Amino acid sequence: MDVARVNGSHGDLNWHEKAIALLRKVVPDIPVLFDIPGRKIRIGRLDRDWVVAPLQQVTLTTEDGVHEQDKVPVTYCNLHRDLAPGDTILVDDTLLRLTVVDIVGRDIRCQAKTAGQFRSGKGIHIPQVELHNEFLSNRDRQLIDFATHSGVDFIGLSFVGNASQIGDVRALVGEKGPQIISKIETQEAIDHLDELVKVSDGLMIDRGDLSMETSIESVALLQKQVLSEAQRADCPVIVATEMLQSMVNRPIPTKAEVNDITCAVLDGASALMLSEETAAGRFPVEAVSLMRQVANTASEHLQALFDQGKSQDTESVPQAIGDAISLICRRLKVTKIVAITISGYAASVIASKMPRQPILAVSNDADAARRFNLLRGVKGIHVNIPFSRTNMNHIPCCLEALWKRGDLVEKDLVLVTAVSYPKSGNRMNFIETHRVSDLRESLGWDSAPSFCT
Repeated sequence: MDVARVNGSHGDLNWHEKAIALLRKVVPDIPVLFDIPGRKIRIGRLDRDWVVAPLQQVTLTTEDGVHEQDKVPVTYCNLHRDLAPGDTILVDDTLLRLTVVDIVGRDIRCQAKTAGQFRSGKGIHIPQVELHNEFLSNRDRQLIDFATHSGVDFIGLSFVGNASQIGDVRALVGEKGPQIISKIETQEAIDHLDELVKVSDGLMIDRGDLSMETSIESVALLQKQVLSEAQRADCPVIVATEMLQSMVNRPIPTKAEVNDITCAVLDGASALMLSEETAAGRFPVEAVSLMRQVANTASEHLQALFDQGKSQDTESVPQAIGDAISLICRRLKVTKIVAITISGYAASVIASKMPRQPILAVSNDADAARRFNLLRGVKGIHVNIPFSRTNMNHIPCCLEALWKRGDLVEKDLVLVTAVSYPKSGNRMNFIETHRVSDLRESLGWDSAPSFCT
């Protein structure tokens, strides 16, 4: 895997703290994405799962601390105020459908239209009803503070609707806080997609919530729309929800699931996410392995298509450099691309072109380097080397560091990109190619001391 996701909707802070510590110990170079519940309404804590039959009468409640056997608590304290008799409530990704019959105090009395079950933490959707819950609850703010101080790499924001909400969260995490992944799961997010790709560090398409907030028949088209617009903006996208749902209980996937993964890769997804398959499924390792195999196969096919040649419009120097890198890597036998970048901008531009070669994104910011692993085909690498604004001496130093680490070997033909003599708005304006064996000989990497140390 390239990223580990921890879901703030489940468990307590003590559990999350231990989980993050374990990840940092076992896979220190893998970035951590911490998901914030946001405005999503969920079933509260239950002592047991409730099995519901069609036409059964059930009661949801917004009361705190409910332990009665005949009521199901929900996490949105004012839900009873926003609903009316006749409204439809969808539970657990539409598997359970309820109709509101009556509202008495904080109790919402319903009739089940389908069979299903209530389980702790499962999501609730009320289509066609305007809800008045805040974008960030007190619990969300607590989780954002926890995530920031825990040093996670990304925060996933649920039910994002517009750019101003991203600004509010950036103010909470600070300049050096986690990067922000906006979850696209509402019609409002689709309507404001052009602004969200500009202010977000990445997007996640939550197809489960999106299908209930829009319509299930439009989800595939909306996924293509998001991937297309994000790719034009060099914004990485995670595609999520039920990608290998059958592997929760069986060791092999359906053909439709393999097709789903393939199409997401071909359309430009940067990452593919497993949820229940790895959080609670019987075959988590097999699911990750299978997803990797299918994604690699699709990527190889995509590279064959690119080899046939495809022209793209260029609108800026970095975009033109990105296109040039893509062309050079297809004309020459380049084995690796080295992007020397503090923030990761160069890595994101190159990754959006989907080159065949692995991208080594080198930064002197350790947190930034770890986050680069979210980008498609990118390995983030931290080096303790000052990056100069007045000369280019740090570039051979970074290459030497990669050679000493074993990330570059004698036979590699590398393409290197960076920004030289950076000024305001001056980004990614430099390309050069080198045979590593020539660099080692010319720069005396075998001899000591090096001017880089």
